Amino acid sequence: MSKLICLMGPTASGKTSLAIEIVQQFPCEIISVDSAMVYKGMDIGTAKPSKEILQIAPHRLIDLVDPVFPYSAGCFRRDALLAIKDIVANGKIPLLVGGTMLYFKILQQGLAQLPQADPSLRQNLYERGMSEGWEKLHAELSTFDKAAADKIKKTDSQRIQRALEVYYLTGQPISTLQHATTNPLQEYEVINIGLMPQDRTELHAKIKERFMQMLALGFVAEVEQLYQRKDLSPSLPSIRSIGYLQIWHYLTGQLNYEEMSEKAIVATRQLAKRQITWLRSWPNLQAIHSEDTNRLEQISHLISV
Repeated sequence: MSKLICLMGPTASGKTSLAIEIVQQFPCEIISVDSAMVYKGMDIGTAKPSKEILQIAPHRLIDLVDPVFPYSAGCFRRDALLAIKDIVANGKIPLLVGGTMLYFKILQQGLAQLPQADPSLRQNLYERGMSEGWEKLHAELSTFDKAAADKIKKTDSQRIQRALEVYYLTGQPISTLQHATTNPLQEYEVINIGLMPQDRTELHAKIKERFMQMLALGFVAEVEQLYQRKDLSPSLPSIRSIGYLQIWHYLTGQLNYEEMSEKAIVATRQLAKRQITWLRSWPNLQAIHSEDTNRLEQISHLISV
């Protein structure tokens, strides 16, 4: 069976640098598993690899679409499977790298056949949520899909919006549709590697340092270019990306600079916590401490076996 490596970990754990080391030692090709790197013009805030790094270690599935077009987990599954087949056909090992755990999940465990996003309905739901409050829409969801509502926080506007959208498009609860699964990777030997930080305090410090570096590199100016467009808004997944949303609110005057920075850092820490929670329950995960100096050696052993 052809090998397939999934390198997962929380944000700022060093996945990209380790992936580059792996590519230099093994015949691997990187597939990005990042829900924000797919968008063109969103480079600084997504920590997208530089042109110099991409020359050394090309990444697939970055810069795929304009931020105005929502890119879903279903889109990723389709594109990733095509990329995997192409890489294997060229005699190389697919190396999937990123922190969007939902993407890894639907790739490995399958995806229910959910309808594509409906821009008009989605905008209507967003406007309702902003005017009526997301708690009210959450209560609406619970009347016909209590299972989904119980899993979704009353403040999680994106998931509430999607669950309502699916129901109004199909007439079926999203929780029912999500039971349908497939196993598209059954023909591959999947090696799941998780970079796990030993020191949460150190990870938090790295997260803050990285965000400050992004600001110094011109993150605000990058978002300002998006903000000046008339076709983008926080109703889109691209603009809801961490960092982009907080700076967008700064540009609209909803937050001052210090508040924006703090909220973005806190949101990134919360993301890292969710990613670690996903990893702790991941089946057949080979956990490696992200601070270990011999982590490449450990991974080399897993790949060589």
